[in-house]
Amino acid sequence: MIVSITGGTGFIGSHLVDRCLERGDEVRVLVRKTSNLRWLEGKNVQLIEGDIRDASSLEQFVRDADYVYHIAGVVKARDRAGYFDGNVKATENMLDATQRFAPNVRRFLYASSQTAAGPSSSLDRPVREDDTPQPITTYGESKIAAEDAVRARGKNLPWTIVRPPAMYGPRDTEIFIYFQTIARGLNSMIGFDDKRLSLLHAEDLVTGSILAAEAEVSLGETYFISSEEFYSWPQVGDITARILGSRFITLRLPHALVYGVAGVAQFIAGVQKKPATLNIEKARDITQRYWICDVSKARKDLGYRQHVGLEEGIRATVEWYRQQGWLKARK
Repeated sequence: MIVSITGGTGFIGSHLVDRCLERGDEVRVLVRKTSNLRWLEGKNVQLIEGDIRDASSLEQFVRDADYVYHIAGVVKARDRAGYFDGNVKATENMLDATQRFAPNVRRFLYASSQTAAGPSSSLDRPVREDDTPQPITTYGESKIAAEDAVRARGKNLPWTIVRPPAMYGPRDTEIFIYFQTIARGLNSMIGFDDKRLSLLHAEDLVTGSILAAEAEVSLGETYFISSEEFYSWPQVGDITARILGSRFITLRLPHALVYGVAGVAQFIAGVQKKPATLNIEKARDITQRYWICDVSKARKDLGYRQHVGLEEGIRATVEWYRQQGWLKARK
């Protein structure tokens, strides 16, 4: 099979590349001149120079592809236009190119996000695919708008959408910061309430995404590909510390403080004309009590199951960080 993957140089996309190569697929990855190719070095991958925001550069990338996985997107931008350009317009470009140059494509799979649906109202009611989307950030709004662009293709393109939750695993730089903080003896937690989240290892997302792309029943459907258990941050912290061999103190940050720091960071980023890592919208995101989703539809339709448990996944991720020299090996 010819498989075209956007975002193949990144965290999730590079794991998908590896899995497709293991299966014997012919893999194409869209790259820019500035792309870091460290996760693709020495692999039998066809690198196609282009940009999802430049429709004219996509022909060679998607031509006659059997499967197109659109993983790339913008997770941080200076303004609303930046999110919608990188997530909505770019997705429209990919859809147009696929329809035009890969008319026999078996599936166009769009990797959306749990943020498109929004958080859950209670622990007993995780969000489901048929719930009315209620995104609480501009990023989430751009992801649901991109989903709508995919759905608008109707009968003109065979599509499937997957919505991952919070992710972790080798090559991820975001949760690495969390692990690094635990290793240094500090566990910072937001608020004083009992927050729960769906948290998935990259290998399980890759498995679920391929199942979704290749199943007949998934045509024109949307799926949460996520963990089957909802985790608490103390649980994540305790497991991480035990694997790291670290002792830590827990520092709980009041929501008001988080918003205050976010406001200052947003102001500084605005002065510097850079995207803010922490801003008011991000504060709204991380202070939610329940970022959890229901995977029963994926279980029923696709036979999807979570295979990598939290402790197993964190152990493998920490070991990878140590092998890369990102974390010091335990003596």
